[in-house]
Amino acid sequence: VAYCFAQAVWHYSSAMLVTLCRVATPAPANRLQGVGATCGPMFGFPTNLAATSAVFVATRFACRLGQKTQRVPGRCSRQVASGQPDLRYVSVPASDAACQIANPAKYPVQLYPDIIPYESGHLKVGDGHELYWEQCGNPQGKPVIFLHGGPGAGCDERSRRFFDPSFYRIVILDQRGSGRSRPNASDDWSASIVENTTPNLVQDIEQLRDALNIDSWSLVLGGSWGATLAIAYAEAHPTKVRSLVLRGVFLFGPDEVDYLFCSGGTYGQNPAAWESYCKFIEDTSSDFQRERTNLLGAYWERLTRADDNMRNAAAAAFVGYELSISKTFIDPAVLEKYLGNPSVLIPFALMEVLYMTNAGFLRRGQLLDECSVIAEHGIRVAICHGRGDYVCQPQAAWRLTQALRAAGGEAELEFVAGAGHSDSEPGLVDAMVRATDRMRDHLH
Repeated sequence: VAYCFAQAVWHYSSAMLVTLCRVATPAPANRLQGVGATCGPMFGFPTNLAATSAVFVATRFACRLGQKTQRVPGRCSRQVASGQPDLRYVSVPASDAACQIANPAKYPVQLYPDIIPYESGHLKVGDGHELYWEQCGNPQGKPVIFLHGGPGAGCDERSRRFFDPSFYRIVILDQRGSGRSRPNASDDWSASIVENTTPNLVQDIEQLRDALNIDSWSLVLGGSWGATLAIAYAEAHPTKVRSLVLRGVFLFGPDEVDYLFCSGGTYGQNPAAWESYCKFIEDTSSDFQRERTNLLGAYWERLTRADDNMRNAAAAAFVGYELSISKTFIDPAVLEKYLGNPSVLIPFALMEVLYMTNAGFLRRGQLLDECSVIAEHGIRVAICHGRGDYVCQPQAAWRLTQALRAAGGEAELEFVAGAGHSDSEPGLVDAMVRATDRMRDHLH
């Protein structure tokens, strides 16, 4: 009830405050006003959802009533209290009158219960990297590995719960520079990107498999960037994989990168999110005419500055953009989790921009060109993709499925209605767990 009330307050107050702002602080069209020195400290970011929604609106709109500040090229003029999520360039989510965030739709299949690792450690893979890994479930079970997205997102407790723990030996891995691996990009960004490439991540999986005395993976599950990495691994080491479950396929085609981060492809369905993504660069640029033609390069320049404040602000704007289009219903608690935690925020932004500006360290068209290897080795593939995925377009899942089938492979594709990109979408959880259960039945 409180959350629904906050949603109503959100949209009513947004309209009222924008009206007031036009009277109190007239400004040229398309020019974002700065926040007065007296406004910034007024708003905290509480953890409960109802209060978070109200504060989000206040932070985004009410501060326009305060003293105007002069934009300083190359710097954000508004400040965020230490330890608080930076929402300055995160667009306001769409309405949720049915309270789907607090009471999501019920699907037949849910995540498996929480499970505690029975073993964990760090594996030295060279280049100064030590990768965190853990094992859960059945020590004598069929080995499965979970590959997280991003790149840079890292794993969490939910990553273990897509698999039947009585049947699978579940291996979780934080990739280079991410999560609990060392160095984390938030601690030493320059060291975290050393030899951080797709071929090296593929080899890291092989090193971990060998270190854990696993002959081959019965199942590799990857979502988003994790799906990209899973495909690359299966094509490089097809005899070490028996099956794949892929969520939110991203093939790293130039059209996919361009759509998401360069040309405004997301503007059609998410205009406010795209404009906020661009606005951060405009507000921190001394030459926006040049930088608007290379937005990824502009974000990279800010993410690698010596100025911690600028680096954090760039990361928040970049990750906030992606999070704001990743789910059907945007949960403020998810924004808090990512934007308020530097050890998650910085790797997510830095690694994603690193890989996007380098074509994923893949040859153009490589994953589709070589998917016949997967078919020829009889690797079963199940793909789950949200029909409303604005991050990784459904066409990528369709193209991969068609290519695998054309090569004689066995590929199942399930488009999930009412689902976006995130693996926390109830419909995608249902589809992914059903897929790992089907693979379990084939592996018996």
